[in-house]
Amino acid sequence: MSAFQHFWHSALHFVFYYPLFMSYLWMVGALIFYWKERKDPPYQQPAALTEYPKVAVLVPCFNEGDNAEETLSHALALQYPNFEVIAINDGSSDNTAEVLNRLALQYEKLRVVHLAQNQGKAMALQAGSLLTDAEYLIGIDGDALLDPHAASWMMRHFLEDETVAAVTGNPRIRTRSTLIGRIQVGEFSSIVGMIKRAQQSFGRLFTVSGVITAFRKSAVHAVGYWSPDMLTEDIDITWKLQRAGWNIHFEPNALVWILMPETLNGLWKQRLRWAMGGAQVLLKNIDVLMKPQLNFLWPLMMELILTLVWSYLMLLLAVVWLVHFIVPITGVGDIGSPFLPYGTGMLLGATCLLQFAISKWMDSRYEPALAKNYFWMIWYPFVFWLITITASIVAFPKVLKLGTGQRARWVSPDRGIRINNSLENKTNEK
Repeated sequence: MSAFQHFWHSALHFVFYYPLFMSYLWMVGALIFYWKERKDPPYQQPAALTEYPKVAVLVPCFNEGDNAEETLSHALALQYPNFEVIAINDGSSDNTAEVLNRLALQYEKLRVVHLAQNQGKAMALQAGSLLTDAEYLIGIDGDALLDPHAASWMMRHFLEDETVAAVTGNPRIRTRSTLIGRIQVGEFSSIVGMIKRAQQSFGRLFTVSGVITAFRKSAVHAVGYWSPDMLTEDIDITWKLQRAGWNIHFEPNALVWILMPETLNGLWKQRLRWAMGGAQVLLKNIDVLMKPQLNFLWPLMMELILTLVWSYLMLLLAVVWLVHFIVPITGVGDIGSPFLPYGTGMLLGATCLLQFAISKWMDSRYEPALAKNYFWMIWYPFVFWLITITASIVAFPKVLKLGTGQRARWVSPDRGIRINNSLENKTNEK
């Protein structure tokens, strides 16, 4: 076997077996987490807490005039005895300021602060945290609908363990009128939720969910708050806290209903930003591999590196395979395709369906009709894998070119197509 054939053979095995291995690792970790979680009461009935420290719900808003009232009305409906809501208008150019001022006159628990210029989500969160005397902060997005029991579910982690700096919740998708929206419903269970469960079982989380996370303010203060130059402040704060020795937990019962892109253009922009944020965190934290005292972060860093290598290797193999049909390359045709190596693509497809089935079974306690979404997940590899791989490939050189120190400011995202705003209908497949 020639050197090229040996490389091709090895690369094909890595491209195929890496996602297969990770999928089974996630499933095993998620099932371990579920075995412990299953003893919890229904998410609508959290157990009573020994005490109820003050909580501040921080809602950064940039051009959220269409969503602010709905979001804040849900935040103000928290079934928690000691809380306030702080809405931060981050230099919006629409009618957000007028909407927030009107709501502040109606609700005693609502405070509003206006920033003269757009500073970005990280700075908006910091501004809100400095305005409250609450030790515990819950950050949500300006278009998110918070579950009434979310605060109680997350606060139990802080009260039980003083080393916990953050507790991330469980985002649920409410934009479901298109194929892209329906696929994302399954994605947040099968990929996002399952990975967080697995990472919690194995010790460390790669990232909290920026759309719903509770923080211990003293811990956030100790690490210098959120970084204003990071495109994904949620990934960055996760690593800052864990590097400082703090623990982060995942609480699947803390729900929030969110809007997501339902166009390919909106989805691409979102995933590219996520990939660029991951690349920034990789470059910023690569030094953990040289620090034995931070070895608990090595698995997360290695997964991040291997996923990036996998994406570029997939691109290389695809290019070589396509060139082979124009200029035949010895060994390529004999060894197999980078997409279905040795016909074992059926195993990868079956594993993918198994992962979807397990995740939907675990999350059915939050959405009883979630199984209806299973059919749409057959399209996930064809659409989302392609976008995710491409975003990872494009993101890394863009981050290298971008450099450091530039302020990450808001860009109004694609919020999908909203047909019915009833929260009851958001929990069922349309």
